[in-house]
Amino acid sequence: MFIDTHCHLSYEDYDDIDLVIKENCKANVEKIIISGCSKEWISESLKLADLYDDVYVTLGYHPSEVDVVTDEMLNDLKKQLKNKKVVGLGEIGLDYYYGKDNKEKQLELFEKQLKIAEAMNLKVVIHSRDATEDTINCLKKYNVSGVIHCFSGSVETAKIYVAMGYKLGIGGVVTFKNSKLFEVVQAVGLENIVLETDAPYLAPTPFRGQKNSSKFIPIIAEEIGKILNKSVQEVASVTTNNAYELFDLR
Repeated sequence: MFIDTHCHLSYEDYDDIDLVIKENCKANVEKIIISGCSKEWISESLKLADLYDDVYVTLGYHPSEVDVVTDEMLNDLKKQLKNKKVVGLGEIGLDYYYGKDNKEKQLELFEKQLKIAEAMNLKVVIHSRDATEDTINCLKKYNVSGVIHCFSGSVETAKIYVAMGYKLGIGGVVTFKNSKLFEVVQAVGLENIVLETDAPYLAPTPFRGQKNSSKFIPIIAEEIGKILNKSVQEVASVTTNNAYELFDLR
């Protein structure tokens, strides 16, 4: 059995949520964790988690939301994080891909949410794009741990995160022809990896460019198995256990 530790499930992206859940079950994906990372997605994610037993959520404000997040919204987030289906705070972090014009605002929002996670003893799901140094420096200030979502950095960076107690979220990118993620997977091993899709984005080969879905998790597991010379069953067992322990899934 598999767990998709990071996806975005919404009625905007999928016409039939019931069908998505059924297809996940057929693919032996027993649980999924939706990332609600905007005001609208947080509300919808909680509703979906209430509807489906095997759907869990992480909630938090993505750095792209920095210009709209208010202190009132963060106070509301604290209340929403107490929901029994919430297993972490995220995805939160830093994104300098389009520039650093709002860097200070991003850092402020990131640290406010890290403080919440520390106070509530919640795992964090970290988004870091072109912001590795600042991300690491911020995380070092707080007694938190969790997942580095959609990890795409160097082996050196991977080892830093692992030494800090983080798991690496590995998704469809590992199947891409020119991806160097195989080096990271080899360096950190199964014990430091959780599987994710980031659906509806980043579908694995041979579905690259199409809408992603949690049902493709076995494809990611198969690729990781090839890299490590492990069976798909072992990849499933270890990564699922990692997810259960990390997120305290009930």
